[in-house]
Amino acid sequence: MSLFHLELLPTVERKPAGSLPRMNGRQRQRAVSLIRKLCSACDNGNCLYLDDGEEVPCPQMLSYSVCCKFFRWVLLRDKAGQELETELFGKDVMKRCAICGKAFLPGSNRAKYCDDCKAIAQRRQKAEYAKRRRENSRKIDQKSP
Repeated sequence: MSLFHLELLPTVERKPAGSLPRMNGRQRQRAVSLIRKLCSACDNGNCLYLDDGEEVPCPQMLSYSVCCKFFRWVLLRDKAGQELETELFGKDVMKRCAICGKAFLPGSNRAKYCDDCKAIAQRRQKAEYAKRRRENSRKIDQKSP
């Protein structure tokens, strides 16, 4: 019995030349760490989805290409894998957060902050605006006779 219906997941998207997306060494290390932590089909480096009575090593842990549908559509969509997904599949629109430096997919061309830092930045900007406004109103009050 299957743990997850892999046939329901879309295939891994390919580059225009037909090749699979590739990871560099650091990205692959992060992918392997993500698989070891979160993948329900990984059993001591073996893939339970591919197991047909004989242990099969997880191909995603061995490869520099993104070749596993479960890794692509489930693990990378998890909060822990979002930054890696952005690096691998959002290179044309990927930005770095101005506060923490984490990669994120912007919702618009004006976005400067990741979701985690957006509220912090907004609070800081609002406080600075209120402070400037109070100072300006004091200056106006002092000038009036």
